[in-house]
Amino acid sequence: MRAISKALCKFVQKWLPSAYVLALLLTLVAFLGGWGLTDSSLLDCVKYMSQGMYSLLSFTMQMVLVLVTGHCLASSKPVKKLLRSIAYLPKNRVAATLTVALVGMIATYLNWGLGMIAGALVAKEIARVFKGRGVKVDYAVLIAACHAGNIIRGPSSSIPLEVTAESSIVYEIVGDIIPTTATLYSSWNLIITVLVLISGLITYALICPRESECIEIQQAVLDADAAREEAEEKAHAAKSWKDMDFAEKLDNFAPLAIIPALIVVAYMVWYFWTKRTLNFGLNEVVLMFFAAGALCHKTPGNYSRAMGEAIKSAAGITLQFLFYAAIMGLVKNSGLVDILANFFVSISSAKTLPLFTFWAAGLVNIFIPSGGGQWTVQGPIMMQAADTLNADFAKTAMALCWGDSWTNQIQPFWALPALSLAGLGIKDIMGYCFTFAIVSGIVISVCFLVL
Repeated sequence: MRAISKALCKFVQKWLPSAYVLALLLTLVAFLGGWGLTDSSLLDCVKYMSQGMYSLLSFTMQMVLVLVTGHCLASSKPVKKLLRSIAYLPKNRVAATLTVALVGMIATYLNWGLGMIAGALVAKEIARVFKGRGVKVDYAVLIAACHAGNIIRGPSSSIPLEVTAESSIVYEIVGDIIPTTATLYSSWNLIITVLVLISGLITYALICPRESECIEIQQAVLDADAAREEAEEKAHAAKSWKDMDFAEKLDNFAPLAIIPALIVVAYMVWYFWTKRTLNFGLNEVVLMFFAAGALCHKTPGNYSRAMGEAIKSAAGITLQFLFYAAIMGLVKNSGLVDILANFFVSISSAKTLPLFTFWAAGLVNIFIPSGGGQWTVQGPIMMQAADTLNADFAKTAMALCWGDSWTNQIQPFWALPALSLAGLGIKDIMGYCFTFAIVSGIVISVCFLVL
């Protein structure tokens, strides 16, 4: 498996463009597909793309805030201390890779927004610790391992939550909802989840590069972090309280940062107490990161400086999400998604529909990298097909959910936050991610046939 992964890495390094160029190429492919395979005219395709381009503005801002507040939290002294304690646990490169993968998977299961940040932070800290020890560990495989968690689906998954609502297409078709006990927490889905987790750990244990082949974290990345820490220390110790003017005292007045953080903490306590669930969304993730970061940085000045540094890492998201939104608008409105999905439906039976739904969802996800958006355009087709074929509605819905997460491994959309934190490009990790995509795809496919 290491040989396969190595070959894929070399291929990707040579042929895969940057994430931005890949977004442009996917946009072109979607445009040509919408124009050539549907009844849409050239002008229609332009219109669909322009209509969709700004459909993810609120989501983009949420993603930026998740990244920025997570980055700020990671740069605080208490979190750095915690991460370093975790980073010192693994003693060799394989254990280091598996630690990152496990942290990423567990965090993603709890909440996918949390998972995007947690694994990347641990990976970066492990790379720092190992470099300090003089022990080689491949930085790219660490970041790829943390991204492996993005295939895991848990309580915050949009599709299994959507089918519990009476407003969903499922209720319109069958006159009833599908509870999470039949989807997320069904025995067969829990088996899939555990097998995917185990396969991820085994895969990354096998593909972890030999010590002689490891590419360590760049010293420039570590130097930049060290310089930032030094600047923060100097700014904090530059003047004593009595020597500060009024504005400086306000910047260093801890209650100004603590009070809003405590308000957020109070809201989150109320949220969990009343809802008694871990089904929190991106808004709650942002609030938790904000509160924790504000408390850990102690003063408004410290937090403001950390925010200024963190915002630099959000450039890729703000630029590329526009193109993915345009792709979503085109694929949805042109009818291209119907062509893709209906093909798989036409070759399915009641037994095989979940499997073909999984494959179709994986294909569509490359162009619509959003579970909620994918359900909107593909969910009604698959649910209607399940009704026609008398297939299992719950398995079909979860097959769509797993397909949506499966090709996240080869779709740069969800890797951008981790890459931004790491200071790497998509081509650095894609070979490893592609290997796990193959393995996980086989595991999930077999499960939908057997279970």
